Amino acid sequence: MKEKENQYSHLGSYGVIIRDNKILLINKKGGPYDGKLDLPGGTIDFGERPSETVVRELAEEVGIKVTDFDLIGVDSVCFPWNYKNMTMDVHHICIFYEIKKYDGEIVNNMNITEKNNDSKGAMFYDIDKLSKESLSRIAQLLLETMGYTINK
Repeated sequence: MKEKENQYSHLGSYGVIIRDNKILLINKKGGPYDGKLDLPGGTIDFGERPSETVVRELAEEVGIKVTDFDLIGVDSVCFPWNYKNMTMDVHHICIFYEIKKYDGEIVNNMNITEKNNDSKGAMFYDIDKLSKESLSRIAQLLLETMGYTINK
């Protein structure tokens, strides 16, 4: 089915790091998740494999070099987004990877640049303290699929 004028589909690869009931999330700047906590990752560039995308995006948005990862799965969410005085229907298709090993330090405070155009930095958050309102739809989807309960 072809997208209509007020519909937007997005395909991306995302990294998942959970340690001691904490999840690594970025503070999102821009796009439908502006101001939310989101999974690090993003758009698959033309000709890029999804696994290459997750490695590149985590370097850009988190400052780490991913050295070992496994595919978790693929899923999607649909939601409305108020964009430029109109409502867009977003279909966000996500390829999730469990990040098993990485080199480097997670950067808590990132500058927005041409390469990193939407992460203000990353840190680990207690999953039990997260709320649906604070999370992107894909972060909610992933955590709930993994069996976590997210507070309202």
